[in-house]
Amino acid sequence: MAERPDFGGVAGEAKAPIIIKRVKKAAHGHHGGAWKVAYADFVTAMMAFFLLLWLLNAVTEQQLNGVADYFTPIAASTRESGAGGMLGGQTVGEGASQSRTGATAAVVLPPPSIGSGGSEMTDPNESSQNSEDASVRAAQEAKDQMQFEQVSQDLKEQISGVPDLAPMASSLLVENTPEGVRIQIMDQDKVDMFAPGSANLYPRSKELLAQVAKVVRKLPNKVSISGHTDPSNAIDPSGYTNWELSSDRALATRRALLEGGMDDKQINKVTGVSDREPIEKGQIRSPRNRRVSIVLLRAENVKTEEFDRLPRFLEKTSGTKPTTPATGESLAPAAKR
Repeated sequence: MAERPDFGGVAGEAKAPIIIKRVKKAAHGHHGGAWKVAYADFVTAMMAFFLLLWLLNAVTEQQLNGVADYFTPIAASTRESGAGGMLGGQTVGEGASQSRTGATAAVVLPPPSIGSGGSEMTDPNESSQNSEDASVRAAQEAKDQMQFEQVSQDLKEQISGVPDLAPMASSLLVENTPEGVRIQIMDQDKVDMFAPGSANLYPRSKELLAQVAKVVRKLPNKVSISGHTDPSNAIDPSGYTNWELSSDRALATRRALLEGGMDDKQINKVTGVSDREPIEKGQIRSPRNRRVSIVLLRAENVKTEEFDRLPRFLEKTSGTKPTTPATGESLAPAAKR
């Protein structure tokens, strides 16, 4: 018989079993990154807080009021909400489904610091005013253009009705200028308005000015008359120069217009320009430089307060007796041009 192994116990006694516990060491579990999110939120909140402090310190009180007004509602209710109880609620059966209308207090917002132009500091009222001014200017320009065309057409019809004025049809020039509608009567080769060196009008020149007066007298515009000559080196012993000659020719034109039926109150000014404003600058000896200019002035170019003439001017007819020309003007002796 084989022997039992001896486990070191007392002979004859049962041996107690030996239990060995082996503890397995497990790795630590993953805790997650929730703390990182919380920390990031905290840092963001602190950054926003310090940014707010910086903005409060950087802006003025007026700007702060503007920001506060921006977030203020346009209409704030002044009535008590609900049934007016402790919590302001309203229970079913007390008219909860019914709407209660209360007075509202309108909150007036300050005008914006910038206009409709975005970043540009523009006033909407100013842009509106500019558009209105542009419309007024456009309407005025259209009116001036119509007047220019009407004057041109009327002069053409008046002159074409007088066969004797056919040689002088090319002497008439009508222009639309910033000053007003300008009517110029110029000399041509062998077709002059005045006798050489004098302010004496030829008969057909008087007739041409009479036809011009019939057109101009129907308009409410003030009239400016200027005389022009070509340069002359002739010296008159009496001191009579192109300045006097151009002035006398302008005055003679005025008298011819008055004889044609134009009222003297319509004339705003009469000037002599001598040879300072040639129409043919490249040819100062051109006969076209000897001319008279009649300008129907625009309202803004008249310095006097009174612009519109009396309404009776519009009622005049060609049968009206011509106004007696003013007296007291004398022409100096003729001088060579």
